Amino acid sequence: MTMTSKTSGLEPVKCWRLDCGERTAAFASFSNGIPALIAFGPRLPRQENLESVARATVPNVSAGQLDPLVPLTLCPTSTDGWQGHPGVVFRAEGGNPLLPDWQIADVNENGPHAIQWIMEGSGVDVAITLTIRVELCNTGVLSVQIDCQGSDEADLQWLAPAVPVPDHMPRIVDHGGRWTGEFQRQEHRFTLGQYVRESFEGRTGHAHFPGMTFAADACDENSGACMGVSLAWSGGHKIVAEELPDGRRQVQCGYDAATTGYKREMLVAVSEDGFNGLLQQWQQHVRTHIVRHAARPVHYNCWEAVYFRHDVEELKEIATIAADLGAERFVLDDGWFKNRNDDTTSLGDWTVDQAKYPDGLGPLVDHITGLGMRFGIWFEPEMVNKNSDLYRAHPDWVLGPDHQPEGRNQHVLDLTKPGVTDYLYENIAAILQAYAVDYVKWDHNRVLTGAKPQQTVALYALFERLNKAFPKVDFESCSSGGGRIDYGILNYTTRVWLSDSNDALERLRMQHEAARWLPPEIAGSHVGPRVCHTSGRVLPMEFRAWVAAQRHMGFEMDPRELTQDEAETLKRVTAWWRENRDFLFSARQYLLDSNDEAVFAELHVDEARDRFILFKGQAGTSGPIAARRMRLAGLSPDALYDITLINPEDVTRLLNRYEATGLMKGETIRLSGSALMNGGLRLPNAVPASIFVVEGRKVRS
Repeated sequence: MTMTSKTSGLEPVKCWRLDCGERTAAFASFSNGIPALIAFGPRLPRQENLESVARATVPNVSAGQLDPLVPLTLCPTSTDGWQGHPGVVFRAEGGNPLLPDWQIADVNENGPHAIQWIMEGSGVDVAITLTIRVELCNTGVLSVQIDCQGSDEADLQWLAPAVPVPDHMPRIVDHGGRWTGEFQRQEHRFTLGQYVRESFEGRTGHAHFPGMTFAADACDENSGACMGVSLAWSGGHKIVAEELPDGRRQVQCGYDAATTGYKREMLVAVSEDGFNGLLQQWQQHVRTHIVRHAARPVHYNCWEAVYFRHDVEELKEIATIAADLGAERFVLDDGWFKNRNDDTTSLGDWTVDQAKYPDGLGPLVDHITGLGMRFGIWFEPEMVNKNSDLYRAHPDWVLGPDHQPEGRNQHVLDLTKPGVTDYLYENIAAILQAYAVDYVKWDHNRVLTGAKPQQTVALYALFERLNKAFPKVDFESCSSGGGRIDYGILNYTTRVWLSDSNDALERLRMQHEAARWLPPEIAGSHVGPRVCHTSGRVLPMEFRAWVAAQRHMGFEMDPRELTQDEAETLKRVTAWWRENRDFLFSARQYLLDSNDEAVFAELHVDEARDRFILFKGQAGTSGPIAARRMRLAGLSPDALYDITLINPEDVTRLLNRYEATGLMKGETIRLSGSALMNGGLRLPNAVPASIFVVEGRKVRS
């Protein structure tokens, strides 16, 4: 719907609104300039005067300021008088700035939930066009896309969509991290100036998940207002959160360098129900609009069992044991291709190693499929070792300067050079056609030097080509673990490898925080070796197995090391996961306020609120002697629930000599949804590196 009117100061004003479900997104163009987001949140009344809403977003002019009343548009520019970070920066030859006056040339209202504006720049000697498209999705998420088309004389330095951050949300929450320590939550507050998160790696980066959350002071997991943004992009990027002297706040998500013809997409979500309201929107949006449906079989990955030491008969033996434990897919990791005996050689030579596999992969694949398992395989297509046939034939295919440092003994292929992606497609396709492959672990083990955004665009094109040719093959995004996790790569993949750390203590925290952006079925989680290879910790099988069962479960160890007790525990938990994965991967997830820094708890509730599963993980030693009660969420207040501890065998008797409810003995207790959400549920006292799993079912009258 559009409305036009004239009032002094800012005229004319033209407005649009999008309504979907319980959400409204409203926009306004002042004097035919770049539109601004003037409202996004609970549905506005049909009779709302959008012009008044629009004018209320613009502050009055004070002394010492420029005269114009300046709105915060979807792409703010200095030519409008905007004094904050601009949304677009052009330079002409010689480095002089280009400052066009942007005007709406065309508007396309693409159905009831999307609008596209074509903006033309006047006042300069080159032809430049901005295309801005917004869509309000049925998940409540707003997509803001911006693209630029310009002549070669216009050098694009920066392009990003911008949206306002509400005044009542002074907190900035985002995630940093490192290799084997991804998704570390950090919090700041708006101050005058900019808070910037930027990745220079040419990929998303372990330390730079491209998302940011803004929250009211009173916001917690289940109450209060918050807003989240994320950039759907897998390369180097920048997020700018800025407060201006006039008090307004904006956030921009984009990337540098001259990349015209490819959109920047920022996704925006708002919640009045705390961080969990935001989490559920992100998870539902990923499920319905980004990641295609995929099978979620239990994985067995051979990497931490054999590394590069591949022997067909040994792998067959391992596969037989893995299948007996409950694995449903065997993933052959690094080391299967020509001369690949360590990480110094052969990346790029994607033919089967005849020394290790004299009859090809067929005998191993036949054994695996004969056990009833699917078969997956590892590639690292974007990389090359100098000690490889590929490098010797095409040293010019390496990305970056000759004198650049190596990373993990390897270099990056420049995907934008002619012939590179054709070579990769042909070699990958040859393996996928020759064997019964339904899954590819796609790795990326070093940062890029000299990478431009075109590298990411070329990667997307390669993925699109492979997905089209092999629609039944699932791809996983792995980049030394969590180095490339974002809503851009998830358009082409169905799973991410959250971290190279299989340490269940690290995973417990990482999985908890990553859930704010990723539904549980997207994140792979494996039961690692008894002695963790990245931390050296020795953790109980019960803990390792149940932590993996919170996400897309798998094993990554030599199963021959298992004791009988460990094997029985792993089989029991795996069987439970296989029975319950469909529930976990369709339920609403809630992260719970535990009031205990040592506890990470999450709840999964089905849409009808008939059933829930609670995971309560104990990472360290709690302060009080007795476990604090857990307040649940998302249940029917008036319903009664029968509650059972799924793993009473994991209760530590020393800390629980007597119990008031009988829950730890495997007995069922009955509580109302109101009692569970207000008073809470008291679980047994726990030692560090343990987890309790609780199931609740609504009592039928």
